[in-house]
Amino acid sequence: MTSQVVLEGRLSKPPEEKVLPSGDAVWSLRVVVPRPEGARPGVDWIDCSVWSGRLRRSVRTWTVGDIVEVEGVLRRRFFRVAGTPVSRLEVEATSGRLIRRSDPA
Repeated sequence: MTSQVVLEGRLSKPPEEKVLPSGDAVWSLRVVVPRPEGARPGVDWIDCSVWSGRLRRSVRTWTVGDIVEVEGVLRRRFFRVAGTPVSRLEVEATSGRLIRRSDPA
């Protein structure tokens, strides 16, 4: 079994670099993906994390509205917010590419 995921969608906010208490850096981004035909109408937003150095260098050039493809694995992350345990599903990206730049306003 595998949790391999492929997303193609639009960036809804700028990719953001976070430096963790361990000193590791991770980039986070949000991809808005339209639901497939036949499903309930709408879109889903999927949070993604990028750990690999090569992919981090690419992601930092992406901007809001760009159409991107992200491949990775589905992960559940656990952390605390103000002492309260929280969990979140996200895609841990192993590869990604820019498909089309957003139109400049």
